[in-house]
Amino acid sequence: MDIKINNPAILNDLIEINNDRIKGYQKAAELAQEIGLDNLDDVFQMNMLQSKGFIAELTPHIGIESEENNKTGTCGKLFRLWMSHKVIISGNDKKSVLEACEKGEDAFKECYRKTLAEDDDQLAVTVRNLIRMQLNRQLEAYNVIKRMRESTL
Repeated sequence: MDIKINNPAILNDLIEINNDRIKGYQKAAELAQEIGLDNLDDVFQMNMLQSKGFIAELTPHIGIESEENNKTGTCGKLFRLWMSHKVIISGNDKKSVLEACEKGEDAFKECYRKTLAEDDDQLAVTVRNLIRMQLNRQLEAYNVIKRMRESTL
């Protein structure tokens, strides 16, 4: 028997990780601009737009009783702080910025995988499929960041 109502807390968690991803890429774009890496901006903007799209796709499935979630998680905030310090510590270079972005993409990927593995019984089939599709699209973005980082070696 498939459930028709989704657990709003689970969807809010996914929206929160997307908000964290947006804030992380905003921070990465600021850091890249400060150290003269303007060529990374297009990729960062594309990933921010992707997360905004993910949020727009998830939001209708939360339910009328839930409020819109514009929060970011503590984990994401700590990650952005770490990213700022990591880039400074490791030399303010392209590789450092991309390593930090790759770390953020890993966190995003794990959050989505954990949701599918542990919480799928609290989500409608259509929402589970949506989450799988979003994860697949995110994996493509992750691979772009990873290839860019690997090319800086």
